Amino acid sequence: MKTARLTAAMAGVVALTVSACGGSAQSGTDRTANQKLVDGKTFTYAIPTDPGTLDPAITVLSVARNLDGFLYDSLINLNAKGDPEAALAEKWEATTTTATFTLRKGITCADGSPLTAADVAANINFVGDPANKSPLAGVTVAPRTKAVAGEGTVTITSGAPDAFLLRNIAGLPIVCAKGLADRKTLAKGENGTGMFTMTEIVPNDHYTLTRRKDYTWGPGQFDPKQKGLPDKINVRIIPNMTTMSNLLLSGEVNAGSVIGQDQQRLKAQRLYHADIVSPFGELFFNQAPGRFGADQAMRRALVQAIDLPQVAKVLTRDGGAPVKGMVTIEPRPCDGDSVTGKIPGFDVAAAKAALDQAGWKPGPDGIRVKDGKRLALTAIYGTQAGPTMPPGAELMQQGWKSVGVDVTLKGVDSPGLSQLLFATGEWDISMAPVGLTLPSQLVPFMSGGEPPQGTNFAHIKNPQYESLVAKAATQAGEAGCADWTAAESALFERQDAVLFANSVIPTYGSNAKFEIVNGYLQPSTIRMYA
Repeated sequence: MKTARLTAAMAGVVALTVSACGGSAQSGTDRTANQKLVDGKTFTYAIPTDPGTLDPAITVLSVARNLDGFLYDSLINLNAKGDPEAALAEKWEATTTTATFTLRKGITCADGSPLTAADVAANINFVGDPANKSPLAGVTVAPRTKAVAGEGTVTITSGAPDAFLLRNIAGLPIVCAKGLADRKTLAKGENGTGMFTMTEIVPNDHYTLTRRKDYTWGPGQFDPKQKGLPDKINVRIIPNMTTMSNLLLSGEVNAGSVIGQDQQRLKAQRLYHADIVSPFGELFFNQAPGRFGADQAMRRALVQAIDLPQVAKVLTRDGGAPVKGMVTIEPRPCDGDSVTGKIPGFDVAAAKAALDQAGWKPGPDGIRVKDGKRLALTAIYGTQAGPTMPPGAELMQQGWKSVGVDVTLKGVDSPGLSQLLFATGEWDISMAPVGLTLPSQLVPFMSGGEPPQGTNFAHIKNPQYESLVAKAATQAGEAGCADWTAAESALFERQDAVLFANSVIPTYGSNAKFEIVNGYLQPSTIRMYA
């Protein structure tokens, strides 16, 4: 079911991150400085929720795509500076409408069979074919994109101009022919081209992966004989941040992203960490016909009713990162500021006046009523977003109540968010942020078809945004940045989206180091220490 595939960017922390590069940051000396590299170890990686299906053309859940990075390689990689480097492909060239990749020789699948150019083309054609309803269609691969195999080459014609065609196509995880023939095997992480193979799955508990001894084509100048590479990966499902922190400190877990006050204990012990910036305070309003949020004046009133800077302090514990735009993973392709001056400020009187004008009058208990109907809304947020989300949501709830809006808060996990946003539509306000690495990835979520046919979950219709992104898409890379920035501003000006807080999310390492690339932990960079 398509809706089950789609949490898209809503996973709460780093979600959509489908391509491009992410940043790592580490200041000072971590405790691995006094440790030695060792071979043959198992790298235990804690994740907060079960990933569900691992089919990389079907899922966009961040937790699933993170695990897919161990199993399925892409055509090229981006290094920490955002520069492309060889992966499955050794050469490439691209415009906004066409791209050609020359595959490395000797690439094999997990079962030893060769990866062919036809297999790679079939991967891209699957996503590009609207009949397959891949949630990546329109996000990283334009619908109706076609790929043709040559002698060791693959040539792609995009279904629509794509300013970031190279990065979008090149970041697509590539599966092998047997997986294409039987996608049920891909749901279990089989038939991959990556550094590891799946050897055991115990849902909601752990996943075990084993390193392929024939894997030699890692990103850039990867050396499979280098010291410190793990032989196995044990992915454990650990939703509780305190438990995860305890296991990091004891060395039972080698890596995990920790949000909240437990970070202080890990920092005090000088654990290695690689950081990314993620959107954390972000609001969307359900604009489906008949919904309260369909009226821009009411969306604006809801925004004016809450003190966003105070909510941001609660969400980030007063330690957030600057807010400049919806793409947060560094290095951002566009450095403009689409936010400042575009979000309505805290103004309770204005919010009340707008509600009065719309006919919503205070009832006996202070909650507004119109035509006998109470003004009661439902706001949803992701439970995986960490311990600061509930108090942040409650602060917003108090602000809305102060102007006469009764908002019920509903915390749900990633699959639950997917179901609400892309299936039932039973929500009014979403606090689940959209994580992006490219501005083009936002387009199918802020325009176009609504669920179940499309991914425009909030039913947004913003002609100015659509016009600007159409113009930006025809300009290669950074050339269209002014238009991408203006397009985002158009969303904020109509309160189609409200962005007010970013958070720095560290992934801590215990007896291990690694890099965060494409927003995800990069398997080839893992080094184990004793």
